Amino acid sequence: MPDAHEDRPAAPIADRPMSWPVVSSRDLHRDDWVVALREDRITRPGHSEQFTRLSLEHPGAVVVLAVDEEERVVCLRQYRHTTQHEFVELPAGLRDAGDEPAVETAKRELREEVELEAAHWRPLLSTYASAGITDEVHEIFLARGLTHAPRGDFEMRHEEAEMEHFWVPMADLLDAVLEGRVRQGPLVQAVLAYEVHRQRGTLEAG
Repeated sequence: MPDAHEDRPAAPIADRPMSWPVVSSRDLHRDDWVVALREDRITRPGHSEQFTRLSLEHPGAVVVLAVDEEERVVCLRQYRHTTQHEFVELPAGLRDAGDEPAVETAKRELREEVELEAAHWRPLLSTYASAGITDEVHEIFLARGLTHAPRGDFEMRHEEAEMEHFWVPMADLLDAVLEGRVRQGPLVQAVLAYEVHRQRGTLEAG
C-alpha cells in the first residue's frame, strides 16, 4: 500500500534546535579562561526521571584551509597534551574575541600562526566538534590568493612556540586522510569537503 505521505514534498534534512528541561545546574570548573565544565540534571519532556549530563562550554573556533596556486596546503605540527600526539593540523584559533565575526578571527589566526593573508575567503563547513559533550562549533574556511603577512608583535607561547609549519600538496594530504595517517578532525573535514567541491566544480561558489 502506498504511504499516505509519499506525495508530500520532503523537507530538507537538517538538525533541529531543542532544549530539554533543566532541573538544576552546577559548575564543576570555571576560571578566567574561556572554557568551563558544567553539570546539569535534566529530564525528558513530559517525564519525571532525572539524569545527569556534563557540558563543556566553549566559545567555538575557526579553522583555515589555506591553499596556494600550486594546490598546496599550509599545515602545522602541534603537540596536544590531552591526546599525547603531535598532530598535523591547519591554522586555527578560539573565537575568544567577543562578537568578532568568524572570518575576521580566521584572518587573524592565519596571519599570527603562519604569516599569511588571503585575498579570497569562503565558508567551507560549520560543524559541532563533539555534540554529546561540548557546544564547541568549528567554522572552517577556505582561503585562496595567499601572500606573506608579518604577524607583528604577536608572541607564540606554550605549545604554539614549538609549532612548525610546512606545505603539503592537496593530493598527498587527501591520501594521508583516507589512509588514516592524519586524524585531527577539522583537518579531515576540511580536506574531504574541499575534494567534494573540487569534484562537483563548486570550489569558486559560496
